[in-house]
Amino acid sequence: MVILVTGSGGQLGQALQYVSAEYPQLHFIFADSKTGDITHSDKIRKLFSETKPDFCINAAAYTAVDKAESEPEKAQLINVDGARNLAKICSEHNTTLIHISTDFVFDGQKSTPYSEDDATNPTGIYGRTKRDGENAIEAIGGKYFIIRTSWVYSQFGNNFMKTMLRLASERDSLNVVNDQIGTPTNAVDLAKAILTIIKSCKSAYGIYNFSNEGVASWFDFAAEIFRVNHISINLKPIPTEAFPTTAKRPAYSVLDKSKIKEVFGIEIDSWKSALSNISKL
Repeated sequence: MVILVTGSGGQLGQALQYVSAEYPQLHFIFADSKTGDITHSDKIRKLFSETKPDFCINAAAYTAVDKAESEPEKAQLINVDGARNLAKICSEHNTTLIHISTDFVFDGQKSTPYSEDDATNPTGIYGRTKRDGENAIEAIGGKYFIIRTSWVYSQFGNNFMKTMLRLASERDSLNVVNDQIGTPTNAVDLAKAILTIIKSCKSAYGIYNFSNEGVASWFDFAAEIFRVNHISINLKPIPTEAFPTTAKRPAYSVLDKSKIKEVFGIEIDSWKSALSNISKL
């Protein structure tokens, strides 16, 4: 079985490369923005013709949440046009598309976990383009899984965990917001969940939520990062209004994972346990 991974240089792409050796029955082809630019349909179509993938995992995305507010065209090009290109070409080649989306498609006004059926209402350019990318894939149809995730971190790339560790090496105290609530997701756990879907050979196409289990604020997440890494620092909780950002974040974006657990039998680790696993590497 041939698995084409676009966006191989990002967090999820690197996590998939990290776990790929555990799946010898799968043949992985990793394409970065140079070898598999999803915004150029001709190049992607050529790549598909050469590799003939059974599955395409689209880990390519514009994820700079604040920068997207001043670069809407670039976010649109990658998150919407790129997703549409892949969906069209996957349909042409009878390839199953697995597309990664985000909790930012929601406005964060709920106080209970979001299900796949809840109405989307993104508050910024990043969330809007990811929602529009989902819509573009659904409009084309074919065989696809859209997986919404949240607060992704890993030992790869740039992320909140790495930022906290870097800042802790430079400062004696840190302020972190404590009124944005969600769930951290270990990119390696997300990668393994995707490969479980592939190995299942089930055709239960559609939208699924995946994150680690549990609920946390960014302050909680930071505190646990420092605890498991045995770092002593003066960590102070602050409200969102004390740390203004260009793009508005959802105040609450915990995802309900019932569907993916029931359909694919996926067992999901708690976010604290998943974080502890990284600290042991």
